Amino acid sequence: VLSRWASSFSVTGTKSTALEAVGRSVSTARPSTGKRPKKTLDKKAGNKDCKADIAFLIDGSYNIGQRRFNLQKNFVGKVAVMLGIGTDGPHVGVVQASEHPKIEFYLKNFTAAKEVLFAIKELGFRGGNSNTGKALKYTAQKFFSLENGARKGIPKIIVVFLDGWPSDDLEEAGIVAREFGVNVFIVSVAKPTTEELGMVQDIGFVDKAVCRNNGFFSYQMPTWFGTTKYVKPLVQKLCSHEQMLCSKTCYNSVNIGFLIDGSSSIGESNFLLVLEFVSNVAKAFEISDIGSKVAAVQFTYDQRPEFGFTDYTSKEKVLSAIRNISYMSGGTATGDAISFTTRNVFGPVKDGPNKNFLIVLTDGQSYDDVRGPAAAAQKAGITVFSVGIAWAPLDDLKDMASEPRESHTFFTREFTGLEQMVPDIIRGICKDFLDSKQ
Repeated sequence: VLSRWASSFSVTGTKSTALEAVGRSVSTARPSTGKRPKKTLDKKAGNKDCKADIAFLIDGSYNIGQRRFNLQKNFVGKVAVMLGIGTDGPHVGVVQASEHPKIEFYLKNFTAAKEVLFAIKELGFRGGNSNTGKALKYTAQKFFSLENGARKGIPKIIVVFLDGWPSDDLEEAGIVAREFGVNVFIVSVAKPTTEELGMVQDIGFVDKAVCRNNGFFSYQMPTWFGTTKYVKPLVQKLCSHEQMLCSKTCYNSVNIGFLIDGSSSIGESNFLLVLEFVSNVAKAFEISDIGSKVAAVQFTYDQRPEFGFTDYTSKEKVLSAIRNISYMSGGTATGDAISFTTRNVFGPVKDGPNKNFLIVLTDGQSYDDVRGPAAAAQKAGITVFSVGIAWAPLDDLKDMASEPRESHTFFTREFTGLEQMVPDIIRGICKDFLDSKQ
């Protein structure tokens, strides 16, 4: 038995550096039980609790030099492995900052840690000035396109590695990154000494580049040597979705409820034009489990919830659900419908992270009061847009709309005019969202 067991494995010399780089653990050999051990993590899928699209912006300038450049690559490799890269987990790419930025590989190129490690290992040192601002702006603008592998509704992150200080200005690049919904982290190594500060263009460069100057987005390491202990804390930051304040844009951080008039005066063919309008507005937003959400209620004298904010977490399913809404036909009690929607549709999400919007579509006079229910909805934190068609009285529309009423009230004589309103409604939602963040 002993000889059979001994022959089932062989001992070879281990290279501790290689094991450290790929993050594998070494287990002692045991006799085979004939059963394969259960995998706790689906390696191909990756860490589903850390969905993020990450660009590592590495320092390739003469500041860092060839030797420390290799130590930087080793550190970035360890971070990449610990993140748990996979198809359903984090995706990473690398950009090298030097005289001119160079995208080394995109998010779409590799979805396995082993491939990423190999690609990082193969990176060549470029040299030149450390034009980090130029590289940061370039990365924010060019790196995260859909064709390059960026995913909708997933936080976009740039981790800037900086040895010493940048040769150029980071402030403008930081503004551009925030406008593009990118969360910028700065990992600064060997920060300038007191004697060196006179050579630094802007000593506040870190605070001006990061997503928010709250301490969370800046990370310091004294040197490139012995960096293993810094890997886990950085990974924990990169996986903290709720802290990614710059990911929040009007397209991925809103709940939009549609309150759709299904009264008899509309008619079947016009009702389809209303649904087309709803689809075209919904289409503009990044709908996902961590992004924007859409709900719809149809009303006559009664209210019929068509679907809620948590029923569908993809744009395709939401658009399909809108297409499948059937026409009710009946009277018009808009006030009751607003109260119902505020309570039953927005109630469950009122403490959530997204900003709430209600779009009321109606073609006629309401049989009940609309002012009170609309005021209650606004008090509950819901911004109301009123969209009137045909016989909808302007006074009712203004009574329902949020302030300033002029920019939240829309009217068209014909149902075909709804199509032209779509861009203005989307722009209005984005303006309100940005105003609320000031």
